[in-house]
Amino acid sequence: MERPAIIVIDMLNDFVHGSLKCERALRIIPNIKKLIDFSREKGIPVIFSNDAHYPQDPEVVNRWGAHAIKGTKGAEVIPELKPSERDYVVDKRVYSGFFETGLDPLLRSLYRGEGVKTVILCGLHTHMCIRHTAADAFFRGYKIVVVKDGVEAFTEEDHISGLKYLVDAYNAKLMTVDEIIASLK
Repeated sequence: MERPAIIVIDMLNDFVHGSLKCERALRIIPNIKKLIDFSREKGIPVIFSNDAHYPQDPEVVNRWGAHAIKGTKGAEVIPELKPSERDYVVDKRVYSGFFETGLDPLLRSLYRGEGVKTVILCGLHTHMCIRHTAADAFFRGYKIVVVKDGVEAFTEEDHISGLKYLVDAYNAKLMTVDEIIASLK
């Protein structure tokens, strides 16, 4: 994998334990932690792409209700995956980690200005924020790896259909954490 970056999407208190709790998120936490720890050891950039909504955002008002409101505990990364001082945190207000954020310029600035080539996506939710972030990565020319055992959705159906869509539409490569680590050693 050429010049990778790990993007951890929405592993926030509100999605794991709070107002939009996803029970299925609990099973991916150890896998994401293993990938983050390995990446930090190897100097691979780790970026947290986090909902940080304002109360008037369309996702809050028109769809999901109050969740991950900027500045609240619900909008914080879960303690098990807490960002380190070397990690990057990029707030987002819609499903995609790229839409009107600094994610793309950040990725292009890494590796001494040569830029990231491969984004490795993990977190929540396979069929929404992972999907929309993958779309924008694809449109910008990044290679996409989705951590098969590091993404989840509210239901198995949403998760499976999300994975299929990522492969079919964006040529995403599905890999387990162990496969990713083996390929980056």
